[in-house]
Amino acid sequence: MSASDSAPTQQRTGKAFQFALFCAALAWSFSSRLLSASSARGITNRLNIDWTTPLLAALFLVFLLSVGYSLLDIISRKPTSAHQVLGLPDRPTALREWLVGAAIGWGIVVATVLPMMLAGDLHVSFWLSGQSVRFFIIGVATIAVGTLADEAIFRGYPFRRLVDATGPITATAVMSLFFALRQGLHYGAAGRVVFFAILTGIVFSVSWFRTHGLWMAWGMRFAWTASMGALFGLPVSGITDYSTIIQTTAIGSSWLTGGDYGPEASIVLFLALPAALVILVRVTRDYAWNYTHPPIVPGGYPMDVPPPPAHTAMEQSAQQRETPLVQILPATPQGRSVNNDPTP
Repeated sequence: MSASDSAPTQQRTGKAFQFALFCAALAWSFSSRLLSASSARGITNRLNIDWTTPLLAALFLVFLLSVGYSLLDIISRKPTSAHQVLGLPDRPTALREWLVGAAIGWGIVVATVLPMMLAGDLHVSFWLSGQSVRFFIIGVATIAVGTLADEAIFRGYPFRRLVDATGPITATAVMSLFFALRQGLHYGAAGRVVFFAILTGIVFSVSWFRTHGLWMAWGMRFAWTASMGALFGLPVSGITDYSTIIQTTAIGSSWLTGGDYGPEASIVLFLALPAALVILVRVTRDYAWNYTHPPIVPGGYPMDVPPPPAHTAMEQSAQQRETPLVQILPATPQGRSVNNDPTP
């Protein structure tokens, strides 16, 4: 077989090709978001179930992302499964990584909201009914699927291709900036929100580098959004759709409460993120060792080579005898020690 015949089975790993894959994946990601939103609205309007539109759009988005990224993986001659191409490798610690990430995300939100509670700037109201419980369940499910889609876009396949093309530092900076601009332009956030979003993107990118998977980042993003919106009833990036059973109004200085944008615009978040980064690095030491270090390749002579046939036959012959083979070692003449030189 010639070199040209074997070329289709080899991976394409050039930096220019990886950057082209990144551009294609990013374009597909944003196109899929538009397509999934419009498709979900059309279906729910026809069936008169508008309250399921966000969840259906999130499900469509995850499906389209997995299809598009898988096709790009085939083009790169490195096909993988759908969950792996999304950044969710199948491994025994997946659930524990997700739960650890959820604990970190929960801690960030609590550290950000607690000063507001101590200052008495939160006014809480409750709406408990069958409809509100239904909206709550749908909202949490939407958060679970939607946060996975967000992480797959900003820390998943496009991010990995950009890392291969430009290196980890440049890729982290670029994708964190994209994420921050999305937050600022889409939700009309203030300047400090863009800066906080860049720091948030860095923290989530470190989670990827420490685990080479999105399990932990997904858990962080889910707990962050669900606790802030569904549990505390506060705006999430200016959106109050998740505040169903609990609705909270924050009154006070915008630097503390974040104003209409929510706690993600609070200066307290700026203080909580570095602490979360330190905790993240400490709790991922084992994951970094198991999943990010290159495998150790043994050197020297192989130790699993089978013995020569003559040696095997001799051992089998010795086992059949009543008297086993005896190895005779060289004897040391009496009168001198083995450590002394022989006398002339």
